[in-house]
Amino acid sequence: MTDSTSLHPDDWISPPGDTIADVLKERGWSQQAFAKNACISLAKAERLISGAAPIDEATAVTLSRVLGSTSRFWLTREAHYRARIRQLQEADKLKQLVPWLDQFPITAMMRIGFIPKRRKSEENKPAIMEDLLTFFRMASPEIWRKVYTNMEASFRRASNDDRTNLGAISVWLRAGESQMESIGYSSEQYTEKKFENALREIRALTVERPEKFQQKMQALCSEAGVNLALVPAIPRIRVSGVARWVDSQRPLIQLSLYGKTNDRFWFTFFHEAAHILLHSKKAVFLDNDHIAVSANRGRQEREADDFAANMLIPRKYLGVLRSLRHTKIAVQEFARDIGIHPGIVVGRMQHERVLHYRTVLNKLKDKFEFQQSVA
Repeated sequence: MTDSTSLHPDDWISPPGDTIADVLKERGWSQQAFAKNACISLAKAERLISGAAPIDEATAVTLSRVLGSTSRFWLTREAHYRARIRQLQEADKLKQLVPWLDQFPITAMMRIGFIPKRRKSEENKPAIMEDLLTFFRMASPEIWRKVYTNMEASFRRASNDDRTNLGAISVWLRAGESQMESIGYSSEQYTEKKFENALREIRALTVERPEKFQQKMQALCSEAGVNLALVPAIPRIRVSGVARWVDSQRPLIQLSLYGKTNDRFWFTFFHEAAHILLHSKKAVFLDNDHIAVSANRGRQEREADDFAANMLIPRKYLGVLRSLRHTKIAVQEFARDIGIHPGIVVGRMQHERVLHYRTVLNKLKDKFEFQQSVA
């Protein structure tokens, strides 16, 4: 065997000893002859052929001289074999942990492109688990449980809605991190003053469509040291937004467009901004539908609600808003006077219970779609 180009070690999952045995057969050599020519014991020759003895660099040089090809080939052959053994062992281990998959929206993750598309057969489940661990950048389900169970202990929910699950929420949270890793976390140091100034500029963007305001909004946040991820909602999260600190220096606001109307989107954004400005760095504020605000919301949620409401429509305008005629022209004129989108005015009138939720004025609300999502 002298032509190394005819050997393709990636094609094999058998031990390198199979290749040694094939060459010996071609040459009509016995194991004794091979051991003699290689200057090794017969016992070591037998272990090499059986795969029991690994091929190290010195052995690879010897095999290259005695059997042909290159030492690199033999080392690659050995490395591939050992790696394949580890893969099979890991696959067997993952088979025992397959029930872990049940808490994740696998079909949606495949559709969105978070993980590769595969048939959800029993045979494919270990591979799907590998895909999921790669998505989370974690070595094992045990690590995932440790990380997200600890994070769940920091959750501050806007409601007691139990239709969400940790698996789905963790996917959505990780997707936000992935998006920020892709576009880059802000390099600016966060300060309350810079963020308050940015929020005033962002309020003026409420009259724009996403294709115009999205990048500007993210840039203004980034300049203030705040990271903004826009990740569409996935099944079983029922979360409109989250505010948290990735670490002590990096605040992150993540929005899902749950509900998809601009009044909900903007209220959610300013609500999450309030959590960053006013509340603990150690908490993870998970917020769902802010339009139907319940009486039993906690103090921090009420503070965030008030901040968002007053940021969009300051208190001094409430008297005028509550007495507005329920006409398109009246709403548009009021919105123009205070520099806000008329759909937000409609949403606030409904929240103040001066306008029914079923109204023709809902047509003033815009429907949003994000311009991009996590790759």
